Amino acid sequence: MSSTTAVMSDDLMVNDFITRGAAGPVPRLYGDALVVAARADERIMCLCADLAGATETDAFRDALPDRFVHTGIAEANMIGMAGGMARCGLVPFVHSFSVFATRRCYDQIAMQVAYPRLPVKIVGFLPGLTTLLGVSHQAIDDIALMRALPNMTVIEPEGPRQMRAAVEAALAVDGPVYLRMKRPDAGYHDDGEGSPLLPGQAEILREGTDGTIVACGLMVEAALEAATILEREGASVGVLNMATIKPLDRGTLLHMARRAPVIVTAENHSIVGGLGSAVAETLLEAGVSVGFARVGLADTFAEGGSTPYLLKKFGMTADDIAAKFRAAAGRSS
Repeated sequence: MSSTTAVMSDDLMVNDFITRGAAGPVPRLYGDALVVAARADERIMCLCADLAGATETDAFRDALPDRFVHTGIAEANMIGMAGGMARCGLVPFVHSFSVFATRRCYDQIAMQVAYPRLPVKIVGFLPGLTTLLGVSHQAIDDIALMRALPNMTVIEPEGPRQMRAAVEAALAVDGPVYLRMKRPDAGYHDDGEGSPLLPGQAEILREGTDGTIVACGLMVEAALEAATILEREGASVGVLNMATIKPLDRGTLLHMARRAPVIVTAENHSIVGGLGSAVAETLLEAGVSVGFARVGLADTFAEGGSTPYLLKKFGMTADDIAAKFRAAAGRSS
């Protein structure tokens, strides 16, 4: 077998593992929603960097093949193509793993998408510590990179219940969007009931008088668990799903911060430049003083491993969030 054939076979095996998961197939919530949107809007195009199954774009490829472009493993070229399509009046959705959809082609995104404020929707899968494939595939700085770009909206749905709405949210933005997506785990049962996701609006999942945990993506579930742990100890802790990380819902955040003395952020990302940084900047600029702590990857690279193992090793579980809340509450008193 030639080396080229061997690499292609490895890519196919990785793609199949990610697509099916360790315990069988998972629903294509995002992929099916994109097909529905495209049937209603003929401007929508779908581009993919050789990861159709893993990004759920095989659904689009099979349903609307004339509007599907397989670019190969060439993210920079894919962004350039999308920019050209957008200038012709189309609305391209481009897909790869989060680390490749951002860091690998950052200059192209800046100059060919963000600067001219084109309606290109960049969709990255495998956010943060959600892959066995290790450092090369773990997107731990993508939020920081995309937050730094003028004109760029950054959205991370809380989980499967918001994946369909994420497509609608991206289309509602007149300009470029980065969607940070995690596919449902194997065995997830889709009950067909989604949840709204409005660009620029946070979702109050739980009210609290002692403090608030502000979370995004898969960390929302951990935040809710942490709030329950703290409730058993007598603390009233709110949870805010900050699905739009840029622009941040400043009004809701400041409302929660002013009525309770503690804010803890939780994100599946480096604590440098991500959600925690955005929240801290907002609070300080508004002159709101609270006990504050960040939960996330603490300025380090991770390693290959299951998501539960990595979250525990790097201090990102519900118990870790609760511990950070206790510490921040102690400092605020």
